[in-house]
Amino acid sequence: MIWDTLGNIPLPQLLAFISGGLVLNAAPGQDVFFATASGIQGGPRAGALAGLGVGIGVLFHVTMTTLGLGAVIAAHPEALSAIKWIGAGYLLYLAWKAWTAPAPDPSARPVVRSRDVIRRGILSNVLNPKPVLFLLAFLPQFTSPAHGPVWHQLLGLGLIFAFTGTLITMAYGIAAGWLGMRLAGRLGILNRIAAVMFAGLAVRLVAR
Repeated sequence: MIWDTLGNIPLPQLLAFISGGLVLNAAPGQDVFFATASGIQGGPRAGALAGLGVGIGVLFHVTMTTLGLGAVIAAHPEALSAIKWIGAGYLLYLAWKAWTAPAPDPSARPVVRSRDVIRRGILSNVLNPKPVLFLLAFLPQFTSPAHGPVWHQLLGLGLIFAFTGTLITMAYGIAAGWLGMRLAGRLGILNRIAAVMFAGLAVRLVAR
């Protein structure tokens, strides 16, 4: 079993992995900024759901890494480039939707379509090739054939990383949503702020 294999990893090594993952997930990156923008636009619930969607997207990259498909994609720069441009185009689409959306009513509760927000989070993460490249570099550092099947270790560690990352990203989204609701009575440009953040993510994705 996967969890039995993880039990063979020395505790200090496992704790080092979890600590490193927490620090990396807490550092603002595309996932955090996406959940933050979603929270600003749609409120705490939207921010939390966006973070959940991002976490589901991370599971896709963990699976790719475990199956060895991530290495195949990483070996083909043209595939990485295509995924990046598709992802940037999607983020620009979200930016346009946010920019043209009507200003939020401070007295009304934001309408959040759960499936739509989660789907946006999933696509935002899946259409970013950087997570799979990161996992290819990060996860193997904490694996060893001496601890059991390596694919068990990659999958188990990846699930831990995805779980902790999802909680942190959701927390960012909730905090941003709460702040957005507090500012809604003073600012009529929350959608514009979210739009600028989505557009900035698109530029960041293709520029690095």
